Amino acid sequence: MHLQEATNAGLFFGLAPWVVLIPLIGMGLNLVLGNWVSNRGGRRGGGRAAGWIASLASGLAFVVAVLLAYSLAVQPEGATVHLADWIVAGGSSGEIQASWDFRVDTLSVTMMLVVAGVGTLIHIYAIGYERHDVVHNGDPGRYRRFFVYLNLFIAAMMVLVSADNFLMLFVGWEGVGLCSYLLIGFWFEKGEGGIGNAKAAKKAFVVNRIGDFGLLIALFLIFWNFGSLQFDAVFAQAPQVAAAAPGVLMAITLFMLLAVTGKSAQLPLFVWLPDAMAGPTPVSALIHAATMVTAGVYLVARSHALYVLAPAAQGVVAWVGGLTALFAATIAVGQFDIKKVLAYSTISQLGFMVAAVGMGAFVAGMFHLVTHAFFKALLFLTAGSVIQGMERGAGHERPSETDEHETDPAALAGAHTSVDAGVNAQDMRHMGGLRRRMKLTWATYLIGALALAGIFPLSGFFSKDEILAGAMRLQPGVFALLLAAAFLTAFYIGRQLFLVFAGEPRTQPASHAQESPAVMTIPLVVLAFLSAVGGALNLPSILTLEHWLEHTIEAITPTEFSLSLAVVALMLAVAGLALAWALYARRPLQAGQEDPLRLRLGWIFSALERGWRVDEIYQALFVRPYQRFADWLAHPVDQGFIDALGSGLAGGVRSVSTVLRRLQTGFVRSYALAVLAGAVAIVTYFILR
Repeated sequence: MHLQEATNAGLFFGLAPWVVLIPLIGMGLNLVLGNWVSNRGGRRGGGRAAGWIASLASGLAFVVAVLLAYSLAVQPEGATVHLADWIVAGGSSGEIQASWDFRVDTLSVTMMLVVAGVGTLIHIYAIGYERHDVVHNGDPGRYRRFFVYLNLFIAAMMVLVSADNFLMLFVGWEGVGLCSYLLIGFWFEKGEGGIGNAKAAKKAFVVNRIGDFGLLIALFLIFWNFGSLQFDAVFAQAPQVAAAAPGVLMAITLFMLLAVTGKSAQLPLFVWLPDAMAGPTPVSALIHAATMVTAGVYLVARSHALYVLAPAAQGVVAWVGGLTALFAATIAVGQFDIKKVLAYSTISQLGFMVAAVGMGAFVAGMFHLVTHAFFKALLFLTAGSVIQGMERGAGHERPSETDEHETDPAALAGAHTSVDAGVNAQDMRHMGGLRRRMKLTWATYLIGALALAGIFPLSGFFSKDEILAGAMRLQPGVFALLLAAAFLTAFYIGRQLFLVFAGEPRTQPASHAQESPAVMTIPLVVLAFLSAVGGALNLPSILTLEHWLEHTIEAITPTEFSLSLAVVALMLAVAGLALAWALYARRPLQAGQEDPLRLRLGWIFSALERGWRVDEIYQALFVRPYQRFADWLAHPVDQGFIDALGSGLAGGVRSVSTVLRRLQTGFVRSYALAVLAGAVAIVTYFILR
């Protein structure tokens, strides 16, 4: 169905391009009019105008997504909305056609609702968070730039999930990668001697390029063997191609898996995500928890018609997800940075999703994608509230005395005091007792933590149980990995919960921490509500999400609820939380006291703290050899040989020209003599001949 047909039908399919155009308009307004708007509106409104413009753009995109969802409820088969022709090229090997066509189906609209809905809440939260952050870091001028980047990201993510062909999807795929680079390195001059954040952004960019190479090769193979990049055309031919050349589908799906390991931070390309925590906390919530990193899960779900015809590739995907889930969960146990714990938790939970879609449990994977977006965005945002509460506590000033009423950067410049020397606002060992200082943050964090742990009746219980049920039936080996990861998930989130909020404050900033302003806490309350009731999206026996997605994903295995498994998973989660309570709450950690887990695990805990030294291994195996090879190319080859060759040629020309220059005396008699000598030589030649 095209635009005119959708309009005649009285539905809203024709609005699909606006999910991309509205964020771009918001970005353009902030680029063109941002300074003018920010200088108007008085003390309370003007300074945050850029944030409200960006939030309104994201909110309107969410409204469009809701209207598209309504249209699908009336007409579940969906529509394709043509916006413009893009590439039409032909040759001896065939013709390639790619258009800006927006695919409106239940899978794409589910992603649109998550991206725009959670994204809008994070935009609103960022209005308060970044207002503090830019002043605290002494650069209020970046406030508008931050929201320009956020709107650009929303637009790129919408291109990715609404694409009707692989080439348009790739544009969105690369767009979110660019935005990730820009936002991770937003404070590029900070960290590790002034370059740490820039290095983290570069690392994310380079590692993702490795995955993007896999996606490009997959696209080349698809066009070469299918003659098209349009989803319906490719999926319709998939059975014939699988019968004629099964190795082709195996290669395509495995190269897609390489792309998934990069974008969704799976083994072995997960190493960029922990370093990405250098970006502002709203970035961690939006890009590295709720949206961008789920693009790999969406890619597998969108390409389900290819994966179901390559069972071996499905098995590889499932095992990669299962191993990643357990591996990252073990590392999260040994972290002290509040955001690093959540970063490794994100990698682990993405492993659950990848394992699910790899096993063919596509609905379970998408269900966990949605609920994870709720509670992990909530956890990251509450972590940001804690960090800023610590920073405010260092200056003993309430947020209502600055952020809520004052918008003049000059007036704010001296209002925020750096955290005391030796106190890291993100180190959980420097916190403690915050449940009494930040009650709303504590309450919402508790809901997010219990949802992540899988406690009934919160959303994480239902979505994680559905994945475990599918794994027990389809992949028993992967099921064992996921079950162990589920126990560790409950333990490390309980450890974080008690280290941050239980006991007594272990530092002066913790003892004076202050609750965040309403512009930050209201999104927390909304996300906490969604984290609590999100399991209703696919309750056993009702299966709303399953019936919604079956219009798009044909290869759906009916969900079978197992009460015994649900009880076992719940008991494991409770056991993990109980172990965390016994170690960290029954006798709370005191200032300067060694972590009790370190005392019990010794060198194993040190290995966990260092992420099993994967970064060091990669440095030894890849980075340093590459650097040495680059140095060799730069010095012996480039400067020693190529430059020497060029210098030698130049020197030879210079020597010849020096000799020839002596013939140019400037005397007419010399030139006349030369002409005479030439004439005599010519005459002599002819006479002798």
